[in-house]
Amino acid sequence: MLPGILNQEVFRNRVADYLVFTAILIGGFLIIRTLKRMILWRLRRWAETTVTKVDDFLIDIFRKMVVPLAYYGVFFLAAKNLNLNPFPERVIEVAGIFLIAFLVAQFLVASAKFGIRSYSETTEKGSARERALKGFMSLIRIVVWGLAAVFFLDNLGFRINSVIAGLGIGGIAIALAAQNVLGDLFAYFIIMFDRPFEIGDFIVVGDSMGVIDRFGVKTTRISSLGGEQIIISNKDLTDSRVRNYRRMERRRVVFRLGVTYQTPLDKLQEIPGIIAGIIRGIEETAFDRAHFFSYGDFSLVFEVVYYVTGSDYTRYMNIQEQINFRIHEEFEKRKIEFAYPTQTLYLNKVSQ
Repeated sequence: MLPGILNQEVFRNRVADYLVFTAILIGGFLIIRTLKRMILWRLRRWAETTVTKVDDFLIDIFRKMVVPLAYYGVFFLAAKNLNLNPFPERVIEVAGIFLIAFLVAQFLVASAKFGIRSYSETTEKGSARERALKGFMSLIRIVVWGLAAVFFLDNLGFRINSVIAGLGIGGIAIALAAQNVLGDLFAYFIIMFDRPFEIGDFIVVGDSMGVIDRFGVKTTRISSLGGEQIIISNKDLTDSRVRNYRRMERRRVVFRLGVTYQTPLDKLQEIPGIIAGIIRGIEETAFDRAHFFSYGDFSLVFEVVYYVTGSDYTRYMNIQEQINFRIHEEFEKRKIEFAYPTQTLYLNKVSQ
């Protein structure tokens, strides 16, 4: 009775073949589920003892990608015991190709995302750099999923070579027509990885100056001192000389002042020491030199050089203002007069 039932044929397969298929499927799924729990439990315990995030990434890859592939492998092996029509066999084969292409693409995208996130965290704190990297991540997604689609269609029997050749010719034409856009795109990657400036930096480019507001795939936007927004293409930025004042560790300040020609020599000799004492008494400054520089048209010119720590422009102006007040005060005490433009006119009386 039982052998007869087992040997009974249904849809080109015996009942026994269906039982074997079911046994392999259920047994394989149970084994995978058990191994998954055991392996993931051990991997998580191991990950807790490490500081790096690479192990967490690998655990996530194992759970999301390796396990689904193992389930499909069990189903494929179980289906091999059945005598199927060409259409179901093709469906199973196409499903396998799709799953492999999907999981490989997902793995590549996840790896790129993990690498970019790790790079962003180690090189730049805050969300500005992460926003800038989104464009690069979007490009990676487009390329990876495009290659996955080509791989899938090629395995389905489509003539991808002729399509790719056509796209290649069209791509060359598009590239020639969009050279400026591609130039700005490559410049965007240069800015993102070389980091000549960051969002919030005060820069000077040619006759434009201001604070970097944000930079995108094609343009960089600068908030100028006048309040308007300046939009500069990325290629223009990378081709220009950019002065980044935010990264200035200290500011070199040079200024000159003039006193009258009637100033006595002994007071002229005191002036460098007076200025040096004033600057040395102000915090966050480093005195360099003060010299009698030259004989001007209407004044005796002194040149002063000092350094201000940091790049804050307002702080520099406050210090310069304080120095000017102190110099004026000290000169008043010693009756040293500042020079101002004067002309002396000599008149000769001509006798007739």
